[in-house]
Amino acid sequence: MLKHAEIWAAIDALARDRGLTASALARKAGLDPTTFNKSKRITREGKPRWPSTESVSKVLEATGASLADFVGFIDGRPSPRPAATIPLIGFAQAGDRGFFDDAGYPTGGGWDEIPFPEIGDAHAYALEVSGDSMEPLYRDGDMVIVAPSANVRRGDRVVVRTVEGEVMVKQLVRQTAKRLELASVNPAHSGRSFATEEVTWIARILWASQ
Repeated sequence: MLKHAEIWAAIDALARDRGLTASALARKAGLDPTTFNKSKRITREGKPRWPSTESVSKVLEATGASLADFVGFIDGRPSPRPAATIPLIGFAQAGDRGFFDDAGYPTGGGWDEIPFPEIGDAHAYALEVSGDSMEPLYRDGDMVIVAPSANVRRGDRVVVRTVEGEVMVKQLVRQTAKRLELASVNPAHSGRSFATEEVTWIARILWASQ
């Protein structure tokens, strides 16, 4: 007999196997991004809420997975396609202490992991976008892959962390020895300008899920 926890664990495992978070998987399948949120798995009365057969079907179609693949995840069988992994945290966490060292490399044990092909940067990591402040370029549930060791050039989309702990995604307009000029990826928000000493680190975005 299938258990409630096993079905949800299989959905989470399928998402990880495809390099997605649960919310990104739901959106990829044309569902509300919150469909697979952990808070939606139990009703307000404390009863288990099961994913619908329709939502599972849409997820399998969107990912190209077969029903046999899904059953394999329920049984706990490992994916036949091994992949490298990179650290992952939510964008909102990136401003907290303990997740990055002074060079902007991921550190500490609070990171999750997702499978992702080798990209030549041992310090690469993923940030999951939350909210609509970066639309239309990045939407809620998207993931941006950041390579802190990559050279940053004018026009690159970058992640910037300030000395005050603010983390933002912008486009690099100009960088000099004294200042950093940034354009917003959301036209509703203005660009930013910082003195060099106000910025802890800047890292280049190499790829984003869409």
